[in-house]
Amino acid sequence: MLTAIDTARVQILLEMYLMSSGATASRFVAALGAAARRGVAVHVLLDDFGTQALSRPDRDRLQDAGVHLALYNPLGLSRWRWVLLRDHRKLLLVDGRVAFVGGMGITDEFDPASRSDGSDWHDVMLALQGPCVADWQQVFVRVWTRWSAQPIAPPVTPPVTSRITPLMAQPITLAMAPPGHPAPTPTDRLDGRVLAQTRTGGQAVMRAVLAEIGKARKRVWIATAYFAPTRRLRRALKRAARRGVDVRLLLAGPNTDHPGVWHAGRRYYGRLLRSGVRIFEYQPRFLHAKMVLCDDWASIGSSNLDHWNLRWSLDANQAVMDPRFAEQLAELFTHDFAQSTSWTASDWQQRGRWARLLEGLAGTLDDYLVQWSYRRALRHPQQDETGTAASFGRKFEP
Repeated sequence: MLTAIDTARVQILLEMYLMSSGATASRFVAALGAAARRGVAVHVLLDDFGTQALSRPDRDRLQDAGVHLALYNPLGLSRWRWVLLRDHRKLLLVDGRVAFVGGMGITDEFDPASRSDGSDWHDVMLALQGPCVADWQQVFVRVWTRWSAQPIAPPVTPPVTSRITPLMAQPITLAMAPPGHPAPTPTDRLDGRVLAQTRTGGQAVMRAVLAEIGKARKRVWIATAYFAPTRRLRRALKRAARRGVDVRLLLAGPNTDHPGVWHAGRRYYGRLLRSGVRIFEYQPRFLHAKMVLCDDWASIGSSNLDHWNLRWSLDANQAVMDPRFAEQLAELFTHDFAQSTSWTASDWQQRGRWARLLEGLAGTLDDYLVQWSYRRALRHPQQDETGTAASFGRKFEP
């Protein structure tokens, strides 16, 4: 991402939920500022809640260099009704030729070099070239125009000969290559779809995932940082497992930034395990990745597929339909499964009373908050914060 910013010549669009001052943010602030000073149009859209830890000096350095900075849904007493509406996307677009999308934030937690003790978070970003970049530009521009008066020039059109590839200069993004493995070779062309919508909520991503789970015949592998699944998703997973599909969940283990969410999500393990779903809890560090693999259909992005994302968060994923890409992603899943604790129904039944108590308490609180949020949504319907409710995701077949 920093290399792409350093080589930008026309336009940089950055949309980020998490950005906190530190060594990692300093490198991005410096790179974005240098690009703006050499004449690149740099537009940075930050979620106001997720970037509370970005210091005023860092913000001033961006604006002093000529970076156009906007905040999504600024916090304030006058906007308390919409405080839960957040921009959860992580997106970088450079010169209309490359797009980066995934679950990473610009904080030291995501940089192994800044966390020498091994406490860095495990995440995945996907780099793409080709017609999909124009779709991601639409995703950015529609939100930007709601929160900034600064116009954005028409998107730079990629060359006709471009292809949707999983990386720009190198084969696949390095995060896709399991440690100790060489990076996979790039593919010539892929077919895919941008899963996004212009209002808060992850319905576009959820609908696509549920549809693919329903069609899956071989495997349904899902990695998510926060396991707070909707009833529809739980039902779809159990049905797939009962018809013989290899259903696996790669979830965060004890290393998590939200222990309450972790305990609340574990209350669903028992019924899923008894239905044949396999559950893996990642052990080395915090698993923050958001990946889905249904047969040869893959999805990588910012959505955790939970009821909070579905209701309040502005999310987006890149879907890819290609057997070669699917096998590369399967290698990453397999590598992570090997570093995880695998639960069985009998093992889960033998867990201690303390674990059961925490699951019950956290689950009760989670249920209460969900019911409260839905009642609140009925009393105060969402305003048109980001445009129309239409989803977009043009299918491209280069």
